[in-house]
Amino acid sequence: MQRSFIRLLLLSTFFASLQVSAQERGQLAAMKATAEGGYNFWLYAPPEYVVDGERVPVLVFLHGRSLCGTDMQKVRRYGPLDALQRGLYFPCFIIAPQNPGGPWKPEKIMQCLEWVEQNYDVDSNRFYAIGMSLGGYGVMDFAGTYPDRIAAAMPICGGTTLKDKSGLGRLPLWILHGTADRAINIEESKKVVRALQESGQDKLLRYSWWAGASHGDLARLMYSHQAYDWLFWHNLADNPRETYREIDITLSDLKDVYQQLVPEWTQFDIVRKITTP
Repeated sequence: MQRSFIRLLLLSTFFASLQVSAQERGQLAAMKATAEGGYNFWLYAPPEYVVDGERVPVLVFLHGRSLCGTDMQKVRRYGPLDALQRGLYFPCFIIAPQNPGGPWKPEKIMQCLEWVEQNYDVDSNRFYAIGMSLGGYGVMDFAGTYPDRIAAAMPICGGTTLKDKSGLGRLPLWILHGTADRAINIEESKKVVRALQESGQDKLLRYSWWAGASHGDLARLMYSHQAYDWLFWHNLADNPRETYREIDITLSDLKDVYQQLVPEWTQFDIVRKITTP
């Protein structure tokens, strides 16, 4: 693991306890009809980029069915943007597209990511994806379609619509699901695991089945720095690619995850356009 990653992980935990001044805030903007052929999306840029002009990673968040539509404020109800508002620190760009309805389309997600890559100085070796429920399907479909562009992915309570699942064996993938999930049966995730195991493509695969956990229990993952520490460890520049197995997350680890955040810390300004350093 590169030293820069160690520093990034330490900073992500350290800064979570700090209050930033107004001039050090990140920026959040609603990007509508911006990426041709892509979705409307929220774009967050951290202080490292806005203030210091550092090249930072990009995290793609895909929401579930309940947030589909055209009201972009819905996308901020849960997930990384809500975690950001509650005080979790993200030293990265966040792309949070809104799906108007139906399955997530990998090519439309990639249009958003490539637009950001073309317009901002981001680290193209560190693109990550996380999503839950319908978004869990979206993450697997997206990562399995573009495994050579995504450094690591974490699909939660999902599955995949891909007939060819081989791409999912080419990147670090941590699949998580609860055994008591009534919204999406855990069998949807297990199908992917079995397919990768049977084809011998499970070297980079991790999976966690949380006993007795419901659909809502798994949402806590997106408010835990551990999930993002695991994602951010990975880098496309690493050859050969490997997965980080030292970080483990259990449901008990996340029991008080919401209370551990710092809700009084607002670390971004909503703007019309992200500032380019």
